[in-house]
This record gives sequence, C-alpha cells and structure tokens, in this order.
Amino acid sequence: MEFRCRLGTDSGEILERVRVADSEASLRQELEKEGLFLLSARRRGGFAWSGVSFQWKRRPGVREFTVFNQELATLLKAGMPLLQSLDILRQRTDQPVLKAALDDVHDQVRGGAALSDAFDSHGDLFPGVYTASILAGEKSGNLEETLRRYVSYARVISGVRRRTLSALIYPAILLALSGIVVAIIVVRVVPEFTSFYDSMGATLPFATRLLTRVSGAITEFFWLILLLAGALAGAVWTWGRQPGRGAQLDRLLLRLPFAGDVAARFSTSQLARTLATLLGGGIPLVNALDVTARSVGNRFVSRHLETIAREVREGKSLSASMQACGFFPPVAVKMVEVGESTGALQDMLNAAADFFDEEIETTLGRFMTLIEPLLLVIMGIVIAGLLLALYWPLLQLGAIAS
Repeated sequence: MEFRCRLGTDSGEILERVRVADSEASLRQELEKEGLFLLSARRRGGFAWSGVSFQWKRRPGVREFTVFNQELATLLKAGMPLLQSLDILRQRTDQPVLKAALDDVHDQVRGGAALSDAFDSHGDLFPGVYTASILAGEKSGNLEETLRRYVSYARVISGVRRRTLSALIYPAILLALSGIVVAIIVVRVVPEFTSFYDSMGATLPFATRLLTRVSGAITEFFWLILLLAGALAGAVWTWGRQPGRGAQLDRLLLRLPFAGDVAARFSTSQLARTLATLLGGGIPLVNALDVTARSVGNRFVSRHLETIAREVREGKSLSASMQACGFFPPVAVKMVEVGESTGALQDMLNAAADFFDEEIETTLGRFMTLIEPLLLVIMGIVIAGLLLALYWPLLQLGAIAS
C-alpha cells in the first residue's frame, strides 16, 4: 500500500513523503526506526485521467466492525484494560482492512494517544458518529456504555437499510429479466424473421415494419450504442464527483415519485437516530449537529443540516430551524419541538426515528404488494406485443391460405 505521510523530525521540521508499507502500523514502526515521527497518513489508491482523479476507499465491513465494538464493550465491562482488550481483538480479527486499522489504533493507544484520536486519525475509514461517541465516552468515563449505544445504533440503521434493499431486489430482478428477454428478441430473433419476410416480398403491417427497423438499427449500431452509453455513464459519474454535484444528484433523487419519498423518510430517520445517539453520549447539540451532518448519507440533506447547525449556534431553536428549512416532514418538526419544550429531546428523536422506520416498512410493503403483479402484467404485455408484431404477417398468411 502507498501512504501519503506527514512526518516530523527531531529538529521540529515537518516533511511530506509517499511511503510504501503493508499497513499503517508497520509504516509507523519503520519510520520510528529511522528517527521520524508519523503525524498523519492517508492511504493512496486510484488513477487520474484528464485532470480528474478517481479514488477508491476500502472500509471495514459493517458486520465485522459492529461485532468488534460489541466484543470491546464486553471486555471493558469485565474489567480488562483498554490496551489489552485492543490487543486481543486485533489478533482475532480476520478482515484485512479492519485488522490493519486496529493494529495502528493499538500502537497509537500504547504510545499514549486517546482512543478517539487513534480512530479519528484514519479519516473517513470510520464513521464520524463513531469517533464522536468514543470521545464522549472518554470524557464521561463510561466508554463501555457508549460502545453499546453505538452498537445498538449501527444495528438499527443497518437493519433498516438491509430491509429497504431487500424489498427492492425482487422488482430489480424482474426488470432485469424482462430487459434481457426483450433484448434477445430484438437482437437475435427479429433479424431472422426480417430475412424471412424480405425473401417473401410481402407487405408487412406497420407494427412489424417498425419492429424490424428498430431491430436493424440496434443490430447495425450495437457497439456504437454501447460505447455511447458507457461514455454517458462515465460523464455522469465524473460530473457527480465534482464538488457540489453530489448534493444536486441527491436532490434529484428526493424528487422522484416513489423513491424520493422513501429516501426522504430514511434520511430523516437516520438524522434523528444519529442525533439522539450523540446526545445520549453527552455531546452538546451544536457539536452533535455538525457530526450528524457528516454522517447522513444524503448530501443534500447534509447541506441543510450544516445550515441548521449554524442557526442553532446563533441561538435559534432546532425545531424552528428545521421548519424554516422546508425539507423535513411536519411530524418530525413537531416531535422535535415537543422534545425541546419538555427537555426530552433525545427520547423524542428516538421516537421520531422509530416512527419513520415503521413508515418506510409500511410503504415498502404496500409497494411490493402492488409492484409485483404490475411488473408481471407489464412484462407480459410487452413481450406479447413484440411476439404478436413478429408473428402477425404469418397469421395473415395462414388466414389467406385457408
């Protein structure tokens, strides 16, 4: 692996170098032998083309990271010291990315760094809500409870996301299969019938002529169409990676008829649960809003949260800022208002998250009830229409011959 490093020397000089090492822990050991101090290191990966940089990041699996935190909380509750607990867990971890990160975290903690600083040094490798929770647990002296609260939060968020994706798998499979069947008919079957009808010299119905012309155009320019589609996808992907474009794409997602409503509810649920988790760890509201803004998946919503955090810092109430934003559902705003007025904001945020999670599941259940038969009917109509247009001249010939 290549790492871009900021190094410190004995004389206080700051250097920037690119070094190759198996992990950040081994890199730190090599630099210490050379008399250098590793201030920060970021893993490099990707390629550049025409001034556009393409980077990818490998992150620990959600399941493995959740299990690690659950086991760490258990060891701490049993009275085992933090450094010894980290040493045990890093040796038991099989996931390469997580193991490399834990090796470095263990070395930093052994060197006197705080656990939150050790995880935070890995940048975006770990969620911001996690490092903030660890920091709150260290300040309150109850790290074990903070870890268990984060595990509960991660399981709920992961469960909602998993159920949402599972509900969309079947419609996606149906659409993919129907697309494959239509493509086979248009690209492989129709040209055979076109040759047959051309040899007969018969006058074809309009639907058949249209189908054969479309099939001929697709067959003749297949590679050109494929190349243009790939170029268009690459252009959209490159455009989406530019600063500010991701928020625009997420805004378009929120405007879609059905998916936008589900995405908005999921973002509201994720916001409420993340904020409640941070407040439960003792983090002040303004700081919790800043961390939540970086943790919410939808970048358009994240921008709204940054504005809300700034307004709350200036003295405006959270509910008033959310209402002025105009994005959040009235139910969420009202529950936050009640929580602020009663001093039970954390409980109301958890209740709001549960409410929207249930709404998501109810909406997806109704969607699946309607979409499955509807997709089957649409697939049947499309494929039957193609076959009817393809065989209609033969049926006419059969009628004439009889």
